[in-house]
This record gives sequence, C-alpha cells and structure tokens, in this order.
Amino acid sequence: MKLPLDLKKPTNILIGLCLLLSIACSPSKNGLLLAPRSTYDIDKDDNQNNIRLKAAHVVPTENQYNALKDEFIGFVHFGPNTFTAKEWGSGMEDPTVFDLKELDTDQWCEAMKAAGMTKVIFTAKHHDGFVLWQSRYTTHGLMSTGFRNGKGDVLKDLAASCEKYGLDLGVYLSPADLYQIENPLGLYGNLSKKTKRTIPAVVKGRPFENQTTFEFEVDDYNEYFLNQLFELLTEYGPIKEVWFDGAHPKRKGGQTYDYSSWKTLIRKLAPEAVIFGRQDIRWCGNESGQTRKIEWNVIPYQENPNQMNRFEDITGEEVAFLENLYTAKYLHYQPAETNTSIREGWFYRNDHEQGVRSADDVFDMYERAVGGNSIFLLNIPPNTQGLFPDRDVKVLKEVGKRIRNTYSKDLLIDAKGPKEVLDNDDQSFILLDQSKSFEISLKAHIKMNRLVIQEAIKSHGERVAAFTLEALLDGEWKEIANGYNIGYKNILRFPEVYTNKLRISVDEERYIPAISKVAAYYYETRPPQLTIERNLKGMISIAPKKVDFGWKTYEQDIAGSLNKDLSIRYTLDGSEPNSQSNLYEGPFHLSHGEVTAAAFGKNDRGAITNSLFGAVKGDWKIVSASSSEVNHDAFNAIDGKQESYYKAIGSKNGGQQITVDLGTSQTITGFTYLPPLKDKEGMIELGNIYYSSDGKNWQLLEGFEFGNLINDPTLRRHDFRSPIKTRYIKLEAKRIAGGNTFAAIAELGLLVK
Repeated sequence: MKLPLDLKKPTNILIGLCLLLSIACSPSKNGLLLAPRSTYDIDKDDNQNNIRLKAAHVVPTENQYNALKDEFIGFVHFGPNTFTAKEWGSGMEDPTVFDLKELDTDQWCEAMKAAGMTKVIFTAKHHDGFVLWQSRYTTHGLMSTGFRNGKGDVLKDLAASCEKYGLDLGVYLSPADLYQIENPLGLYGNLSKKTKRTIPAVVKGRPFENQTTFEFEVDDYNEYFLNQLFELLTEYGPIKEVWFDGAHPKRKGGQTYDYSSWKTLIRKLAPEAVIFGRQDIRWCGNESGQTRKIEWNVIPYQENPNQMNRFEDITGEEVAFLENLYTAKYLHYQPAETNTSIREGWFYRNDHEQGVRSADDVFDMYERAVGGNSIFLLNIPPNTQGLFPDRDVKVLKEVGKRIRNTYSKDLLIDAKGPKEVLDNDDQSFILLDQSKSFEISLKAHIKMNRLVIQEAIKSHGERVAAFTLEALLDGEWKEIANGYNIGYKNILRFPEVYTNKLRISVDEERYIPAISKVAAYYYETRPPQLTIERNLKGMISIAPKKVDFGWKTYEQDIAGSLNKDLSIRYTLDGSEPNSQSNLYEGPFHLSHGEVTAAAFGKNDRGAITNSLFGAVKGDWKIVSASSSEVNHDAFNAIDGKQESYYKAIGSKNGGQQITVDLGTSQTITGFTYLPPLKDKEGMIELGNIYYSSDGKNWQLLEGFEFGNLINDPTLRRHDFRSPIKTRYIKLEAKRIAGGNTFAAIAELGLLVK
C-alpha cells in the first residue's frame, strides 16, 4: 500500500501508522490525531493530506473563542466629523468644532443591550488625531473643547455605562493620525531615530495608578502611540478588543508602525483582549455587511502570523479553501469580523438626508454573519446631542426583539437524539467517525424555518465542508436545506416546515467532524423590504427586494397576492405610506420626484423604502466621452442599470470627460453619481460639472468632491448653489479615489425642479 504521506518526519510516521493500523490507532475516542493548536507550521515535506490534517486541528485561542461567542457587537464612531458632517477629518480642525453640550452614554448602552449586543468598540481616536479621553500626551482633543469646561471624558462615561448595562468594552485607536502629520511639531514621520523609551512616559501631576512599565526601542510616533495605548488599557476598566485598521489618508517621512511593541503592551495590560486587524481577528473585506457563502477561519500564511509586524487585509472569496492551504507555510486560526454601519457612513451627518438601515437589513445581516462563522460588528454613530438618533434606536430595538423572539426558545428542547448536541454544553460533542449522519425526533410536530448547528471548534477545529438537513414530511425524508462549512455557527434558513423528525448528514469533511450543538427555531416572517426602480422611459416598478434567502414566502406572484394578505402602498410627497396611501397595482410613469413605499401584511407594515429620481433619461444621448475600456461603454453611465458602468481608460493626468445631450433644455438643481459597486479602480473623488446651451460653448458650473468611495460605494448627491437651465452637461474627472487612474460611472443622474 502506498501511503499518501512523506514519512521522513516523526509526525508523518505517526499519521502514516495510524492510517495503516486504523483499528489500533483509531482516533474515534476523541477525534484527534494531532494536538490542537491555534497556529500550525507547514514543512516543505508536508503533502496535501498532511496539510489537510493539520488544518483540521487548528483551533481558536481562548480569547478568539470568546470573541466568536460575543456574536453581535457594536461600534461607535464619534468625534469632530460628527459636527462637520465629514467621513474623514483633515486633522487640522479647530478642536472647538466638537461642540458637544450633552452626553448620555447610558442611552447608547441601553439601546445596544436591547439589540442583543454584547460588546461595544469606541473610536477613542479616528484618523484626524482628535482624542475623546483626557490624554496626558496631546492637547488635540476634548481637553481643548468647551465640553464640561474641557474636563469631559467620553470614554470614561462609556466605560461606566458598559459596566452598568453588562457590555464589554473595546477601543479603536487609529494608527493613522493626521494631526500628528499636518502639525509642524507633529510626531508622525518626523524622522526621529529609534531609541530606548520608557512607557508610559512620566507626566508631572498625572501619575498612573497602574505602576507597570515597559522598555521599547521605538521612534517618537510609536512612543506617542504606546503612551496612549497605556492610558486606554489601564484607566477604563477591562478592555476586551483593541481595534486597528489599515487606513492611511496620508503618509509622511516613511513612518512605520512598531506593532510588535504594541502587541507586547496589549498582551500584558489587556490579557483578555483580541486584536482586530492583526493576528487575532480579520476584516471581512467590505464595509457593507456582505458575507461570504463559505467562511473558513483557518487562514493560510506565508509568514508566521504570530511574529508579523504588518498584516494585509484578507478579502478573497476563496482565501481559506484547501487549494490555498496547500501552498501555505503556516495555518492560523483567525475569525472574520463582518462590519458595517446602521447609517450611510460611519459618522452622523444629519437626520433629513442620511439613510438608516431597516430592521430587515440588520436582522438579515445578523443571521448571515453570526450564522456564517463570523462576528457581526454594527456601527451606530451618535448625533451632535450626544445621543443615538431615534430612528437608529428604533431599528436596534426591533432587531433585538426579533433575535429574542426567534432564538430564545429552542424547539428541540424535549427532543430525542444524541444528547451531546441537544444539551447546552459547548464542550460536549458527537463524533461522526463511523456514521456520517444522525437523527433527532420529537413527540409532537414543530413548525420551524431555522436550524442552528455548531462544531466543537475549541477542541476540534473546523472540519465539516458540506452538510444536508432533511425532515420527515408525509412519511418521507425530504431535503429542506443544505450548507457548506459550519465552524462556530451555521444558521440554515428555509421555508417553513411542520415535522417531528430531522436528519443531519455530513457530505464532505476535512477530518472526523465533531458536532457540539443543534437547535431548531421559528422566525415570524414579516412584510418584505421593497425595491423601487425606474426604466429609461420613466416607468416606476416596486417589488420585494431580491435577496439570496430570507423572504422566500414573497418570491411568489406578488401581484396575485395584493388582494390577500400582502399589498404595496406608496406616496409621492415624501411622507410615510399608510394603509390609505396609493395602492401599487403595476408600473406607473414618473417624470421626476421621490417615491416612498412599503409592503403591508394583515397586521403590520414592512420596512419603508425611498428612492429619489431625477430627469427621465429616455432622450439622453452621449455626445462625447473619453475612450472606454472593453465592455464598459459610455452609454452605461446613463442606461438606468446599476450593474453596468462606463469606465474610461486610465490617465495619469486625469481629465476624463463625458458629455450628455439631454434632448431638451431643462432646469437642473444638482446631480447624482453612483460609482461602480464591484470595481474600485475608477471611483471619481474630485471633479467639475460644466454646462452649455449649444454643446460648443462651455461654462464651469461647479466643482464637486466625494469621500470614502472605495469603502462606501453608494449613491452620492451634489446640490448646485443655484439652479441652471441647460441642454448639455459635461462631467470631468480630476482625481480618482485610491490614487487610481481610471474614471468610472455606474449611473449619472440630474436633479430637476
């Protein structure tokens, strides 16, 4: 018999012997062939079977496991941007723009607790360098504002509220610091030499209660950063997560980050904390709450992640598939954190334009993220009154209500089956070493549309690669759902079934599966969220939002249901629809304006959907445009389809243009720009709008600027200072986000009177 292993290594000899002598060396007692580790190195003589076995024995650390058990956590972005309505500050804002009069962090924590969150991460310092605690090491922060006469400390208030409401606390300290970059005396990139520094640096009159000290050989900026980390980790109670990102709004002087020193300090002062953006927790790869269909947390590395100083974002769809593990030098457990904001942007801007996600959106994200082997991080930005806005709180409370109503009662509580998967002990498990399936039966039928399944990842890692759920219906086994990997948790969502017997089968595996929990639940479906679209002729269509899953009940003939339990009603004046509003019975014409719609069931109303439509584009023509990439013609910019887009060939000097003939003279009040949703190369950050009555003689109308497009590729609106009457419009790109050279437009729209 030819062994599928290289037997030069002692470990491989053991594995090979166990494969040959499977009876004597059977791992069926505990399902372990190797010692569980959070990181496994891959040697050059390891073959694919060896690597596969090692991957099946990679497990989370205690801190990582606890972070996964947190499941749903909050993010709070607060600072000068809250008052300037910007996403990224310049670093040179006068601190007094942070004009906070009142603050109620109890209200924040009450709302997050009601939502079902377990931890909150606070932006102690964003990229602008403004600090929201009483730091000893800078004056660019609360100490230079009128808030509580310069004595206020937002983080201190929040820490007390977290303790009161039973929430863990984390901190986001941005490695980037525009104040330290732009300030002539700033420490970032000042070319200082690395010398031995004592952390924390002594500040007269401000001693620390914690007497721990560190010696690091670092430059001025890293010393500054370490001093601030010391403050955050010693004076605000236990810190459970330290959050870093890779944002670099500007660079200076070749500044580098001495992460190894940061990590040493964090591990000592916050031993229960996970570090996001480094080896503990990774970014999901987007800021929209999008989850991957398959999310393995055993990640391949070419360097030892426990010794690395710099981490790239891990964004690939198939990053942890077996094919990629086979070429790795290290396998490392690193859970994903799925993050997004409840609002359009990370910071509060206003309450009359800035959109807020619906409860449908947030609850769907919760199920996809937590039920997709990741952690769900939702940002809620406070307003200028120091409060979570009412609309946001309403959504949070509704989401929490749905989570409790759905997941607080396990319908299998009295079921018969493997006791290890039906108890509430996450340390017990059933090994599927011989049979790859098991059954669960109940005395009475249950109505269910959710199934939660978990692996014993703490001891056995992630092993299941595909599985199937069957139910006994009318005396026959029928497949009702299937999934891929399980990991910490997988939530299957499927059409309602009424059964008293379930069967779960593992179809593919990396090694002997260890299942620790199975539970069944029922979610009360609600009227669906809607989408509102308009074609080039101006015809409006309203329909349930298409999603991969979650609203299967409404993937039927909606029009045929309008006179039964479901109806769609809309308004054209911006008001919220009610049961007496216009009944949607089919497409209707709208020259321009706002459509607000909602679906109504027997006793409740679904989420409100709102869309603003500018001039109808049926008569528009492209007069001229910069040369386009293949399959991305200029007409795509005005075709009414979000999926298609115009992409002009790259130019180092910028200046790409597109000119549109509106067909007739129209009075326009502004324009909208939708960047490509899946192409980050050509997002127009800065540009000009020109107008002409004859298409020959042009005048500059206004310049425009949009920020954070790469991370937030959503529709942007620019209102002109004064309306203008014109027939021709020209858009000129001046700067592309991310330093790219292409210029792209998914959809260009004009706002009209």
